[in-house]
Amino acid sequence: MKFRPLHDRVVIRRAEGATKSKGGIIIPDNAKEKPQEGEVIAVGPGARDESGALIVPDVKAGDFILFGKWSGTEIKIDGEDLLIMKEADIMGVIDKSGMDVEKTAASKKAA
Repeated sequence: MKFRPLHDRVVIRRAEGATKSKGGIIIPDNAKEKPQEGEVIAVGPGARDESGALIVPDVKAGDFILFGKWSGTEIKIDGEDLLIMKEADIMGVIDKSGMDVEKTAASKKAA
């Protein structure tokens, strides 16, 4: 099934949570804390302002984002658990390429 969100709504696939703690303890599914980041799957065309002009969303499909703990509504499409929320509930876009560079630089300093 193909799903297209309306207005300024965004469909998100939540990132996978950790299955082990830092100490090596395996965390069961019901005790895991849901991650507050995910990948944008689909984006609506945008909201309209008072004059009727279209406000284009800042996020696009494929972006990794950070959102609030209680943001959005959980939905299930084609057996997959997804999240749908307004663009205003998104706190920011995570730049994965920049994070890899920082980790590499930190590991080189430690060596």
